[in-house]
Amino acid sequence: MFSRDTWNEIFETIRKNKLRTFLSGFTVALGILIFIILFGFGNGLKNQFDEFFSDDSTNIIFLYPGKTSKPYKGYKSDRFIEFKNDDLADIEENFSEFLDYVTPRISRGGNVKYKNESNNYSTRGVAPSHMFAERTIIMKGRYINESDIQERAKVVVIGRLVEKDLFKGADPLGAYVDIAGSAFKVVGVFQDEGGDNEERSIYMPYTTRQLIERNNDRVDMMVVAFKPEIGYAGAMAFQKSLVDFLKDKKNIHPRDTNGMFVRNVADQYKQNQQFATMLQIIIAFISIGTLIAGIIGISNIMVFVVKERTKELGIRKALGATPKQVISTILFESIFITTISGFVGLILGIAVLNFTGEALEEYFIKNPYVDLGVSISATIVLIIFGGIAGYVPAKRAANIKPIVALRDE
Repeated sequence: MFSRDTWNEIFETIRKNKLRTFLSGFTVALGILIFIILFGFGNGLKNQFDEFFSDDSTNIIFLYPGKTSKPYKGYKSDRFIEFKNDDLADIEENFSEFLDYVTPRISRGGNVKYKNESNNYSTRGVAPSHMFAERTIIMKGRYINESDIQERAKVVVIGRLVEKDLFKGADPLGAYVDIAGSAFKVVGVFQDEGGDNEERSIYMPYTTRQLIERNNDRVDMMVVAFKPEIGYAGAMAFQKSLVDFLKDKKNIHPRDTNGMFVRNVADQYKQNQQFATMLQIIIAFISIGTLIAGIIGISNIMVFVVKERTKELGIRKALGATPKQVISTILFESIFITTISGFVGLILGIAVLNFTGEALEEYFIKNPYVDLGVSISATIVLIIFGGIAGYVPAKRAANIKPIVALRDE
């Protein structure tokens, strides 16, 4: 049985062999510490990928007009392609079963003034659904609506940093800003997780932008959102059908990759997720390798410990100790050292992750963490193998005859 005498013996052995005990515990603690830190960094890397690629919705396809590189249907190459308002209507009509929404984007830059303050900002002519594509969050007022589109209203929604730059704490709602010589009423203020560049943008109705530019009907690009329930395979099939449709309408050669450019966020997001997951797996393998190295280290130390105590064990057996008692003494000591050291490494590892969380964002590691269940499981595994590491050589020593053990040098 595990008694007080056994505990006293364990502590006495530890006290007499401080360096050996420290090295044993250090090997275990270091193994758990490195495992938790590396595993946490892998999760932090995945967090960064998730945040970076989730600024925009992941069910959208960006379409950009290009310049043809092949002649087709009597049209020469080097022809500039233009998207227009009727393209938006055709997409809505022909792909309604797959379509969630479609919005144009007309991007311009220019000087924006309010009273004595002015600065250069990006302005975007958009439709109301554009806020879903960008995941725009309205802080004050409202976003562009359908009435603004129909009436070609001179209204704008400004970014949080535009408000900060121009209004200096004053309420911007209802105020008028000058954009390229035209007065626009501020109807809303937004914020965007995309960062400073996004929050220094200004949105206006795309029809108003077209009106200012000699009442044309051109759009710079189109943002097409598909229904999320069609899944990844459905999204890729929808993209192909959509591109084929537009190429046919614009008389672009089917194999001309320059006439129109496509960026499917779902495809890009999946590829980047796969890349992040692969990096996480690689880091996990390195972490497990470190854990195995810790197991090997404690095993080697325990072999040495038992070898060193061979004569002592022989004396015990000569005095009547059974093999079971010999094994249990060494086994309990091994488990005790491994358990204490393992949980010290566990606590230190979690503390390091909590302390360095925000400091590592510039290295693409955001909020590194490790599940408590994973941490405890890894520690328990190390404890179990620590026990095995003590049991195997102890059992071998327990089977040695006392007279042989006493002769050991």
